[in-house]
Order: sequence, then C-alpha cells, then structure tokens
Amino acid sequence: MTELILYHNPRCSKSRGALELLQARGLQPRIVRYLETPPSPAELTDLLARLGIPARQLLRTSEEEYKTQGLDDASLDDEKIIAAMAAHPRLIERPILVVGKRAVVGRPPERVLEILS
Repeated sequence: MTELILYHNPRCSKSRGALELLQARGLQPRIVRYLETPPSPAELTDLLARLGIPARQLLRTSEEEYKTQGLDDASLDDEKIIAAMAAHPRLIERPILVVGKRAVVGRPPERVLEILS
C-alpha cells in the first residue's frame, strides 16, 4: 500500500479525529508534526499541487499571523502566501493526509477517508 503521511497537530481536535479514523481502520500514517518541523516552500508547493487548491485556500484566516503578515491582501500571489506559511506554520490548515499523488484537508476529519479507496 502507498505510504500515508498525516500533517498533524496533536492539539487540534480535527487532527486527532482524523488520526483516530485512520487508526480505527488499521492504518498508521507517518506523522509530520508540521509545527515542530515546518514544511519548506517547495514542500508546500508540492502539497498544494496534490491538494489541487491555490495557496490561499490552505490559509487559516483566524490565526493572529494572518493579520500581522497582511495576508488579507487579495493581491498577494501564491509565492508570498507560501513563504508566510513556511515561516509561520500555524497558518497551515490541518490535518492534511497525503496518499501517493493525492492529498486532502481533513475538515471535517471524515474527509481523510475519501482518498483511501
């Protein structure tokens, strides 16, 4: 089976819920604690391609860094948004499950099950 990678924040209930759903099915993803080991801009670009979404859709707009970094500016391009997420990983929506060339944001947590078939 293809390796499963879960970008995980153990303090987040949605992230814990996604992990529990996977484990209940006998799956043990490789856990990436992205707050401790932030993804590089290149890794974020790859994740976004697997997710099939623009960078802005992966932003957590409720985080303080969203305001302090001026990310509410609609004219910012993906490169600037990706750089901000790499520098401030709390801005990255979670959890993210990667399966092969595909990925999904687990909001709600049950969404992680969509890419397992």
